[in-house]
Amino acid sequence: MGHSSSHVDRMASPVSVIVVGAGCRGENYSMFASIHPQRMKVVAVADPRKFARTKLQKQHKIADENVFEDWHRVIERDKFADAVCVCTPDRLHKEPAVAFAKKGYHVLLEKPMATTAEDCREIVEACTQSGVILSVGHVLRYDPLIRMIKELIDAGTIGDVMHIQHLEPVGYYHFAHSFVRGNWRNEAESSFALLAKSCHDIDLIHHWAGARRCVKVSSFGSLSHFQKQDKPTGAADRCLDCSIERECPYSACRIYLDRVKKGHTGWPVSVICPNSLPDLETVTEALRTGPYGRCVYECDNDVCSNQVVNMEFEGGLTAAFTMVAFTEEICNRRTTIYGSKGELSCDGREIRVFDFLTQRATKHTAPSDAPKHFGMTGHGGADYHLMDAFISAVANNDPSLIRSGPEETLHSHLLVFDAERSRLESRVVHCGDKEHS
Repeated sequence: MGHSSSHVDRMASPVSVIVVGAGCRGENYSMFASIHPQRMKVVAVADPRKFARTKLQKQHKIADENVFEDWHRVIERDKFADAVCVCTPDRLHKEPAVAFAKKGYHVLLEKPMATTAEDCREIVEACTQSGVILSVGHVLRYDPLIRMIKELIDAGTIGDVMHIQHLEPVGYYHFAHSFVRGNWRNEAESSFALLAKSCHDIDLIHHWAGARRCVKVSSFGSLSHFQKQDKPTGAADRCLDCSIERECPYSACRIYLDRVKKGHTGWPVSVICPNSLPDLETVTEALRTGPYGRCVYECDNDVCSNQVVNMEFEGGLTAAFTMVAFTEEICNRRTTIYGSKGELSCDGREIRVFDFLTQRATKHTAPSDAPKHFGMTGHGGADYHLMDAFISAVANNDPSLIRSGPEETLHSHLLVFDAERSRLESRVVHCGDKEHS
C-alpha cells in the first residue's frame, strides 16, 4: 500500500504561488518551493506585519514590487500567478478566498474554511463558478497513516463500520499557548475551539463514515480550569513576576524561556516574537509585555477546554469524538474503529487490525516520504503531502488529486457548526434542518 508522492507535473515551468498571510502556516506551505524549486515558486507575499513579509521575501527572493501590506492591492493587478495560499487569521479567510477565486486563481485555503456556515458556502460557490481548484488545509487527510485507515476500511478489512471512537489530545501546554494566551483563545476574535482545532477530526470521522450522511449530533463541553477562580493563591498576573511560577505547569517561563535556553527557537517560541527572531532577550521582553507572558488564569479566553461530540450516521453507524486540553500527548490522535468483522486501532504511530474470524492481529505502518524536518509543526509530513497534491493538481489541472475538495469539506464544516449549535442550545441537532445559522 505504499504511496509515492512524486507526482509527475505536466506544467513546464513551476507553479507560481502568492502567499497571503506569512505566519506559521504560510511559511510552512511555502517551504515546498525551497525543496522543489522546479515545481513551485513563491512570487508574491501579502502580510500587514513587516517582519513576517520581509522574512518570506528573503526566503523566496520575491521582487520588491510583489511584496504587499494588503492583499487587496494584489487583486487590483491583472492575474500574475497560478495559485494563492490563503493563510490569514480564521475570521479573515472568506474575503480573500472569494476574491482570488473570482480572479481565476486556484486556492489553497487554511482550515477552517471560514467561521460561519454561510461564508463557507460562499467560498465553495465562488470556486465552483470560477472553475478553480479549492484545497482546504485538512492536512491529516494527507497523512500516510490516516490515508491507510481509509484504505483498510474501503478494502473491507473490518467489515461494515459500526462505531468510530476518536480522541484529540491537544496537549496541556499547546492548549495554554494557542487557546488560553494565544490567537485562538477568544471566540469573537477567532472562532470556537471545535472549529479552530477539531474541524480536522470531524472531517476525518465524516471521511471514514464514507457515503453515509450524519443525521443527528449532540455535544457537551465548556471552558474548565483556565479561569480566574482557578488561580492559585499568591499567583501574579504575569509569570515573570510570579513567586509560585515554578510550581505551575503552565508557567510561561517554563514553556518559552526554558526552551530558548536549550536552543529551541521553533514553535511555540517562534510565535511569541512576531517582530524579531526569538532569543533570550526578545522572548523575555515578549513575556514581560505581550500576551504570552500572562497568567493562564488572567486571560480573556473563553473557548472550550474539553468537548465531546456524538454523531449518528445513516444505517446506525455511531461516532464519539473527544477534544481535551489536559493531555501529555500533543495532537497525537487516537482512533478505534469497530467493524462487523474486526477492530482497527491507530495510536498515531501504527495501525493494528484484529480479525474476529482468524483471531489474529496485523500491524501496519505507513512510511512518509516527506523530506525530514519539513515544517515546524506536528503534522510536518502531512503538510508536505498536502502541498505535493495541490501543486500537482494545479500543474496537471487535475482536481482529483485533492483529498479535501469543496463539497466534502463543506459538509464536514456544516457538521462542526451543527455540533456547536447542539452544545450551545443543549439539544440534539438534526443535521441539514433549515436552522443552519
